[in-house]
Order: sequence, then C-alpha cells, then structure tokens
Amino acid sequence: MALIMSDASLAQRLLDNLHTAVLHVDEHLVVRYMNPAAEALLAISRSRVIGFAASDCLIEVDSPIDQTLRHALDSLHPITRRGTKLRVGLQDVIVDYTVSPLATPGEPPSVLIELQAMDRLMRISREEAQIANHQATRALIRGMAHEIKNPLGGIRGAAQLLEKAPSGTNVGEYTQIIIEEADRLRNLADRLLGPHVLPKVQQVNIHECLERVRALLLAEAAGRLQIRTDYDPSLPELQADPDQLIQALLNIGGNALQALLENPNPCEPPVITLRTRPLRQFTIGALRHRLVLRVDIIDNGPGIPLTLMESIFYPMVSGRANGTGLGLSIAQDIVHQYHGLIECESRTGLTQFSLLLPFDTERESNPELRRD
Repeated sequence: MALIMSDASLAQRLLDNLHTAVLHVDEHLVVRYMNPAAEALLAISRSRVIGFAASDCLIEVDSPIDQTLRHALDSLHPITRRGTKLRVGLQDVIVDYTVSPLATPGEPPSVLIELQAMDRLMRISREEAQIANHQATRALIRGMAHEIKNPLGGIRGAAQLLEKAPSGTNVGEYTQIIIEEADRLRNLADRLLGPHVLPKVQQVNIHECLERVRALLLAEAAGRLQIRTDYDPSLPELQADPDQLIQALLNIGGNALQALLENPNPCEPPVITLRTRPLRQFTIGALRHRLVLRVDIIDNGPGIPLTLMESIFYPMVSGRANGTGLGLSIAQDIVHQYHGLIECESRTGLTQFSLLLPFDTERESNPELRRD
C-alpha cells in the first residue's frame, strides 16, 4: 500500500509540474483534477473548478465541449481539436486539445484533457512569415530594379546621342538601340507574367519529355558532366502540354547544369540524375490524389544557400550573379496549372527538385486533414 501511495503521489507531482494544461473529468463530465498549468491557462483556481462541470471552465466559442467529451467516452477513442477558441475571462485564447478516454476494468470510464496554448506559437509563426515575405519582397524589388536599370540606361544613352546628333546624320544606329532595349523590357515583363499561351493538353509520356531535356542539357554541357536516368517504365501517360512540361523541366535542369559548371563539387565528378516514381494516395495541398507522378532532378553540386531556400520560387530571386531568378518561378507556375507542386531539398553535395503532378483529374478532399 505504501508503494501504491508513493506511485500515486509521484504521478500527481509529475502532472503538477507539467507545462501542458491537464484536466481529469469523470463519466458525469465533472472535473476531478486540474494541474497548475491548466489554472494558468484558464485563469481560474482549481478550488473553483474541481467538483463542477467541465463546461463551466472550458467554454468553447464555436460548440459546447460536452459533445466532444461525451463522444470520447462513448467511443473510447481519443479526439483532437485544432485551433479551438476558448473563452477565458473577457478574451478568447486559441488552443489545441486532446481528449483521451481512460478505461479501467471495474471502474466507470473517465477522460484526460490536455490543452496546449497556440496563441504565442501562432504569433511567432506569423512574425517569421512576415519577415520572410519582407525579405523575399526586397529581393524581388532589387532584382527587378537591376533587370530594368540596364535597358533603361541603354535607352537613355541612345536618346541623348540622338538629341545631340547633327542634322542629316544617320541616326538608325541610335534608334535600333532604343528598339532593342525596349524589346528587352517587354520580354522581361512577359517572363514575369509567365506562360500566356493556352496549354495544348494531350496525352504525354513524361519520359519522352525527360529525354528531350536530357539531350538539350548534354548538348549544352558539351561532355563536361554525366546525366543518369532512373525511370519507372510502368507509369501511365499524363494529360498535359508537353512543351510546357519540357520548359519546366529544362528550367530546373538548366539551373542544376549551371550550378555544376560554375561551382562544381570538388569531391565528385558532376552528375545530374533524372528519376520518376509513382506515389499512391498522395496529398498535394489539401487535396488527395489516387496517383501522383514524382519527377526528381538531382545534382551533386554545391547546394542552395540556406538563406535562399525559403524564397527560391519567387521571381527575381537567384543565387547566381548573372541569373534572373525567373526559371523556378515559371516552372512552379506551369506545374500549378496541373494542380501540382515543386518541392526542393538541398545540402552540399545533393540538391533535389521534385515535381509532383497528379495523374487523376478528379480530386477529393483529404479526410485526414479534417479528422479530429
């Protein structure tokens, strides 16, 4: 008996010192225990809660918490709620909470409620996102200013020479400079807007697109690197525009090629690997697809700087001195047209871009994202 009492005392001490708010509720939905973390979160003394209904201190803004507690007791399955608003005093707090049934033979069931305050974490996440967006926006503005400044300088210089040219002088050279630099600005605007031609959707064999990209990269590399292939021949055909897919693949492959040639990995010979695999019951965003194509473009180059990883798909963001930063942005835009996504992971010696393209046009909401 002394040992049992000691174990019970230790268990209570552990619960009392947890940073997670914990409440114990019996089969009548009456609070039997509350730890200090719960007192702090709910701004109420345990003496005013223990022996009273759980709904008196856990006031859920959107729906009564009694329904969740009763469902957990009846089903004997844990239930988790995310982003729930609780009324605490005169304000609302956002919490994640889990209700876990406790079933002991010979005793009535009860539930353990664990609450985690999310307000501070959400605020930190928002602030970090704002900082990242601000930095990406500044990089975008600097990149655009750099790209626009060069042709504008040429146009201004040609116009000044044109103004000073004596009467009767052949000014065709100056006007041609103005036309060419204006065309450069127009092309920049077109590339920023992305593909502006309607896609010609048809049955596409992704391996034919990859082989086209492979041939183009090998021609540009002129024997300075190796391209390996690892294809799954069982993959079905896609419904897509082959020219758009080739452009997206070539933009990513071209970046890998430039990274390898400009700053190769001194430990290994430069290699690009093209790989295809199927993914079943895969979720992209909030949608689950029965079958998804994954195309990996892998290189063993120097990797992408950590400071760029969060913004590499923004236009005008580039890790190369002479890069425009439009290739990845355009590739992502093309893949988005087919409800897909491009992911990236990178470290020194391995950079992998994965294009995720659903085969099915009929998509369903992912019930796991809504399950409690």
